[in-house]
Amino acid sequence: MGAATQQGWDEEVDLLIFGAGAAGMTAALVADHEKLKVLLCEKTGMVGGITSTSGGTTWVPGTTLSAQAGVPDSVDDARRFLASVVGARGGDEAREAFLQSGPQVIDELARISDVKFVAATAHPDYVSGPGAAFGGRALVPAPFDARVLGKAFARVRPPRKEFMGLGGMMVARADLNALLAPFATFANFRRTIAVVGRYAMDRLRHPRGTQLVMGNALAARLYYSLCKRDIEVRFESPLVELVREDGRVTGAVVATPSGGRRRIGARRGVVLATGGITRHPTLRNQLFPAGARGLSLAPQTHTGDGVDRARQVGANVENGGDSPGLWMPCSIRRARNGQADADSVWPHIILDRAKPGLIAVNSRGERFVNESDSYHDFVMGMLRDAQQRGEQGPRVAAHLIVDAAFIHEYGLGLLMPGRSAARIAAFERSGYLVKGATLAELAAKLQVDAAGLARTVDIYNRAAREGKDPAFERGSSPMNRFNGDASQQPNPCVRPIGAGPYYAVTVWPADLACSAGLSGNANGEVLDHAGHVIAGLFACGNDLASIFRGTYPGPGTTLGPAIVFGWRIAKYAANGGKANATQNVRAARACA
Repeated sequence: MGAATQQGWDEEVDLLIFGAGAAGMTAALVADHEKLKVLLCEKTGMVGGITSTSGGTTWVPGTTLSAQAGVPDSVDDARRFLASVVGARGGDEAREAFLQSGPQVIDELARISDVKFVAATAHPDYVSGPGAAFGGRALVPAPFDARVLGKAFARVRPPRKEFMGLGGMMVARADLNALLAPFATFANFRRTIAVVGRYAMDRLRHPRGTQLVMGNALAARLYYSLCKRDIEVRFESPLVELVREDGRVTGAVVATPSGGRRRIGARRGVVLATGGITRHPTLRNQLFPAGARGLSLAPQTHTGDGVDRARQVGANVENGGDSPGLWMPCSIRRARNGQADADSVWPHIILDRAKPGLIAVNSRGERFVNESDSYHDFVMGMLRDAQQRGEQGPRVAAHLIVDAAFIHEYGLGLLMPGRSAARIAAFERSGYLVKGATLAELAAKLQVDAAGLARTVDIYNRAAREGKDPAFERGSSPMNRFNGDASQQPNPCVRPIGAGPYYAVTVWPADLACSAGLSGNANGEVLDHAGHVIAGLFACGNDLASIFRGTYPGPGTTLGPAIVFGWRIAKYAANGGKANATQNVRAARACA
């Protein structure tokens, strides 16, 4: 692996970064600010990775933004919270580094770039416990007008097609109700005209709408910041090989769009931010449970290149602790042409599972989880239940069961609320929505045990009439209640399932990110099997094993560490591989 050096480098930079998602772009932005010569190589023709298709919420405790929003948060509270959630699973030093650096990272990005967040006043942590927060820690990317990017807008990976209306229009959550019921009020009508009118004008010049929200706004803001600084992003340039000399990674071999290869030296180090192992051809099967291997929300190109190349120079891969993946229950509407890449995959985040009058059942017709818990915890419940029942096939499925009133009030999956009978029928004909005049008929169509389903609904309804759920304590946490329906009292997450007809949508586990990844320390340096630093090699984002060890504490607990460790790596590299005052975790803890 020293051949590249023996023949000389084709070019040299200070910091060579692979992967233009949130982690890689943050590292590039901050390294440039620190006067390093930076090159960012992206495997595909677009920036954003899975950041672009995500909700974009970024979990960083203790920021000034939380105080400005009127929901002040403290790092000390977050530390207590994470101690209760993660416990003795390890990774304490890296989590402490994240907590200490997080507020400074958000402040600095606001100063030096167009990356702007707003602290959500109400967006509870996903797990209850000492130090949990109801608002302030979840930072939402500010909407972004992508017209300022000009032709470079085409380089921003679009969001999931399911998150766009009219073939390319992103809709802010605050506008959703207006667009779903445009004629309900004059205010709704006016807002609908404004949003759709802007989109219509966009389509005269652009392939999709330029008013960006969620993860797409975050990715575009980062890319715009790179463009303003003239930081080079070299597209269609995947990592081929890491070059290691005398125990140190000194550069890499990079493929070029023309098919050739370039040998690039990296004086301060190489940073891996290539998206993790989600679609790695062998690690996925080795680490992921069988029931969760069939579906992924990651881009097809996230094949674990960075992790693979790091393993070739002796890097260690961690299994992710409690779970190698971070999960989302998803339903699938099959495309008419039978092509899998044309299917519509809907992540069941908050719009239906937490609402009153829905239950999730397995093939026995039995409930297995608190349906209002986080998407990750919901799927963890699916996987545990399947394992206990000995059902570990290629896909583990569950069924979301509702009555007709629920469909009209809240929708279900891809079917938005308030849809016409014709629209509901169209979802039935496609096979996405299953309807039964009776529970027995619904069970037969779902191939679910009919007696089990009838028994489950009876038990659930008896307690639900009093707003209770003794089986799973649904509605008992702030997060449950926040995502429920406040008009349903005494429990916003619980009400009886009424008379038929009944409807169901089937959901499967999908990974939205990975917890398994490369071992690393508090500065993002990659470690070998003995726990020693591989000098000159760094990892962040999904390439780095999760600091939460397979738990999912709150909204944005993948993007938060991705950005913070991208920042820490850039600062560490700029300081010549020495921790500065803000990064010296052990010293800070000793003085606390």
